[in-house]
Amino acid sequence: DDRGLYVSTGGFSKDARYEADRSTIPLTLWTLDDLVRALVENYEQVDIETKLLVPLKKTYLPA
Repeated sequence: DDRGLYVSTGGFSKDARYEADRSTIPLTLWTLDDLVRALVENYEQVDIETKLLVPLKKTYLPA
């Protein structure tokens, strides 16, 4: 079951989105914001190597 994921720090052109839509395999296009959001939301589940590469620390702010 093939799938594709493209991540772009600069967004995607209209043509790139068109080609992804007509692809014969499911393709997901992520911006840098999507990647960061996914990492933050799933940080507790990532492997130790990723945590060492991208060390994040929870910070609580008063309401």
